[in-house]
Parts: sequence; C-alpha cells; structure tokens
Amino acid sequence: MHPVLDDLIHLLRLERIEDNIFRGASRDLGSPQVFGGQVLGQALSAAQHTVEGRVAHSLHAYFLRRGDNNAPIVYEVDRARDGGSFSNRRVVAIQHGRPILNLAASFQNPEDGLEHHDVMPDVPPPDGLKDLTHLAADVLDTMPVKLRRFMTDQRPFEFRPVEQTSLDAREKLPPVKHVWIRAVDALPSDTALHQNLLAYVSDFELLMTATLPHGISFTRGNLILASLDHALWFHREFRMDEWLLYAMDSPNASGARGFARGQFFTQDGTMVASTTQEGLVRVVDPAKARKRSDPSKQQ
Repeated sequence: MHPVLDDLIHLLRLERIEDNIFRGASRDLGSPQVFGGQVLGQALSAAQHTVEGRVAHSLHAYFLRRGDNNAPIVYEVDRARDGGSFSNRRVVAIQHGRPILNLAASFQNPEDGLEHHDVMPDVPPPDGLKDLTHLAADVLDTMPVKLRRFMTDQRPFEFRPVEQTSLDAREKLPPVKHVWIRAVDALPSDTALHQNLLAYVSDFELLMTATLPHGISFTRGNLILASLDHALWFHREFRMDEWLLYAMDSPNASGARGFARGQFFTQDGTMVASTTQEGLVRVVDPAKARKRSDPSKQQ
C-alpha cells in the first residue's frame, strides 16, 4: 500500500488503553492546529471500537479547542445506549487535560427499507481533470511555507476539482463546488475503515465554499477559517478507493460564520453520504490572522 495512505490508516485505528479509552497521534498538515477531519475520523474510530455488528449511520460533533499537533489525543467513549436496533456512543477527545471535541455517533443493525435519493449533479467525470496540486502551481510562491508544503507533499487522496479555478482567484463565484476524491491505493474491504476515511476527507474544502461569493482566498493570509461543528450521515456502503464526487454548496454566511452542505456520490450516481458544517469565517489583517489563526478553539 502507498506509504502515505498506510500511515493515515494507522493514524485512524488508534491505540486501545482501556475498554473505553483510546489514544491517537496527529500529523502536521501545515495548519497551526490539528486538522479537524483527523479528530473527527479518530473519534468515530474510537466509537466503532466499542460497537459490534452495527454500522455507523450518523455523527454530530462540536470542535471546542484547537488541537496540538505535537501531543497525543485521548478519546474517552461513553457507551450511552445499546437498544434492539440502534446503539449510541458519546466521545470526548482530550488534549492537555481539556476537551477539544465532543462527538455523538449512532449505529444501526443493517436492514432493508424505502429507497430514494437526490440526483447527482451533471458534472464532468474525474478522468482528464487536474489534481489540486496542479492548480496550486501558479501561486505556490505566494503561499506561507507550511501551506506550500501541504499543497506539494504526497497525500493519501487524489482531489480533482470540477471547477478548475486558480486557488488565488479573486472573482466572486456562486457558492458551489464539486471535487472528485479517491484514495491513492487499494484499500481492504472494511466498512468501518471506509467510513473513518470519509469522515476525514469530509472536512476538506467544505467550509471554503462559504467564501466563494466574496472573492477572498486563504492564500492571501487574511482569512481565518475554523470548523465549529460537523454532522455526517452514511446512507449506503461505498469505497474510498473508488471515485466519489463531493458536491458542496453554502446557502448562508452571517455573523462571522459560514454554513455549508455536502453530498457524496459514486460515479454511477448513487448518493452514499451527506454532511453539513458551520465554521468561523473572518476576514482580518494578515498580521492578526497569523496571531489568531484559530480563536474558536481557544475558548
């Protein structure tokens, strides 16, 4: 397996300390804090370790504080309920003695029922589209060093945007974005693992959708973005080593917060997951952005 993807899988599997306590490491992706998708995927993984025979169908999380890339994260799981068909788990992610994320996840025994779903947007297929790293080439020199490294280092996923605009685009655009996503190598057939990986990637690009109508870009160093909460629903089985279309839109921005929604579709048009997120969106002086890159997680 590709070493970067293998490292991510190892990161999400966690170390079991006691029955309901787990520990995870972090990877520095170039931001001042732990990537929110990593904490989300690890918290879901911790909950999955305490459930047998049932599959996650939803999760709801609040990001409370910024995570420290240089310290382990401890995950404490509360086995809130095991009913006849559903199980519920509450997870607290802790660093330096303080919670950085609260998550609730629900699990269900697989069963058949009514079926319908939204139609996939009519967009070009991933073949022939450029990876995100190619789109960043024209503005690499203007990026902060850590962000530049994130855009050029090897990643566990391919990201092929349908809207092939420059990362430093200044025009005001509709708050809509479509990105094809696929793991860089084949993965084992493990439903829990594929859900963890989708939780991880669901935090990429989503909040940025709320900035599109305003002609601003994170490459200019004057934008503070921070996830505040995140919800995710798993509708059907899927594979992260096959192309998924991440269709995103942002119906609202107000009060220094942006709200965004996302849907995941397989290439044949089957809707497999949905997500929503609200996050802090502040346009500030670049010097202030460097000092207060994530104030929402310093509460």
